[in-house]
Amino acid sequence: MENSAVTTYPVISVISNRWSPRSFDPARLLDTDTIGSLFEAARWAPSASNEQPWRYLIGVNFNEEHRAILDCISESNGRWAQNAPLLIIAVGKTTRNDLPNRHFAHDVGLSLENLFLQAIGMGLHCHYMAGFSVDKVREALGVPEGFEPITAAAVGYKGSPDLLSDDLKEREQQGRQRKAFSDFVFSGNWEHPFPEL
Repeated sequence: MENSAVTTYPVISVISNRWSPRSFDPARLLDTDTIGSLFEAARWAPSASNEQPWRYLIGVNFNEEHRAILDCISESNGRWAQNAPLLIIAVGKTTRNDLPNRHFAHDVGLSLENLFLQAIGMGLHCHYMAGFSVDKVREALGVPEGFEPITAAAVGYKGSPDLLSDDLKEREQQGRQRKAFSDFVFSGNWEHPFPEL
């Protein structure tokens, strides 16, 4: 199933084809070169003062680390994320030169989006998850003070919607929607829509 964005203006295909499926094919494992390309893309994201505050905890191809990450993910997300061969916890270093780095989460997001766009370009799909336990991640995966777990993610090859429960299958097959430009592109002052879009 494809679910490309219907855009008002042209965008590159890796953006229009990026969406967040819940159905992953558990039989299609990821090799080291594929994983390397994903994290190479993540590595080259921009960051404030080149701090590169991102850290990634990963579980691959249903190994012990995969199970440990899955145990940190909410039950509702775990129902489908369990089939993705790559599970990720994205973590950010919260300080720079012993001072708070207010851009750390932004930079981690840029890095993770690089990874996701690389994945789309390689025929993979990805899904971010806010539904995970920060406390479980800290305890089970040893995240130290000064680092903040930000998001979980699942990466793999698209699977059949038939792998999902009926409620998730229905959500999988819904169309994609986004806010109108007037809701988020402002000019002149706050909530004054840019009139040309």
